[in-house]
Amino acid sequence: MKNAEIAQIFLDIAELLKLKKDNIFKIRAYEKAAHAIEELSVGVEQLVVEGKLKEIPGVGEAINKKIIEMVTTGRLDYYERLKAEFPEREHSAQGKR
Repeated sequence: MKNAEIAQIFLDIAELLKLKKDNIFKIRAYEKAAHAIEELSVGVEQLVVEGKLKEIPGVGEAINKKIIEMVTTGRLDYYERLKAEFPEREHSAQGKR
């Protein structure tokens, strides 16, 4: 997975968490990590291999695990479960991509 794809998924997660009225600090963590990933000069895959994900601003243990899951599997179960809670949003979001 490319940096831009991972960053977009984290931004989508932040939006879904806002809809759920989740913890603002959790939302901001996903947004911060997304923006930091967008600005990286190296691929996230390389940071996974080198074990340096936590050097990215905003990447703590939970987000670290999610990045590894996306890089190794090409998907994120947490994101899929969140999207399933908002099926009506999925149809409207498809036109934006």
